[in-house]
This record gives sequence, structure tokens and C-alpha cells, in this order.
Amino acid sequence: MPQNVKPEAPADAIPPIARETLHGWTVDASDEAAAIDALERAFDYRGDVTLRTDRGDLTGYIFDRRRGPTLADSYVRLMLPAGDEKVRVPYASVRRVEFSGKDAAHGKSFETWLKKYVEKKLAGQRASIESEPLEE
Repeated sequence: MPQNVKPEAPADAIPPIARETLHGWTVDASDEAAAIDALERAFDYRGDVTLRTDRGDLTGYIFDRRRGPTLADSYVRLMLPAGDEKVRVPYASVRRVEFSGKDAAHGKSFETWLKKYVEKKLAGQRASIESEPLEE
């Protein structure tokens, strides 16, 4: 029976979200397709990102994004760590995307939880359905 074999990704490729964290990855947004892909992934990322823009560096949590017909019509909105300030950043002004903050949900999928739960039960340890405390 034939097998489907996926080609290996280049060493600098962005890892698939489901398998690895994006924390620490940096994407040069000079290529339009790379910029769109990085900003879409940054929207799904549950940590802070740093956007290097024409106006300087902005670090925060991307909580909203709007895709328009062009890069100039598309933007993300960030919540900055200090205060309740929200900043709108056009895709066209982003020069680099850095996944700078830890992804708070990395490694916390239901499958991971279930595997740990079963391992504890089989080992005779206490296993409960309560969630584990959040790491700092």
C-alpha cells in the first residue's frame, strides 16, 4: 500500500502550531506571504509578540485582526502590557514578527492532559480532573 510521505521543512521554517511552540521564532515580514502567515499565527499565539514596525517596536498580546483586500487595509490590534492601552498596527508597517512571550497554553492540550492522567492512574498515583496550577 502506498504511503504518503511529507517532505521535510527547511530548517528555518515556522513549526506547525499543533506540534511545537512558536516561542522564540522570528519572521522577516519583507515577503508579503510571510508577513500574512506570521501575523495570522501571531493572532492564534497565546503569548506576547514583538512587532518591529516603521514606528518602532511594539510588544503585546494580539487580540484582534482584520484582513482587508490589501496589506494596507489589514491590521492587528495589540494590548500592551502596561495599562489598558490598545494599539492598531497595519500589516503594511510590520517589518518583523517575533514570538517573544511564552505561549501560556503550550503543552496543555486535552491529549497531553489525558496521557498524564492515564499514566498516573496506571502507576497507582492520585489523578484528578482538577486542572494543574498555572506556571509563571
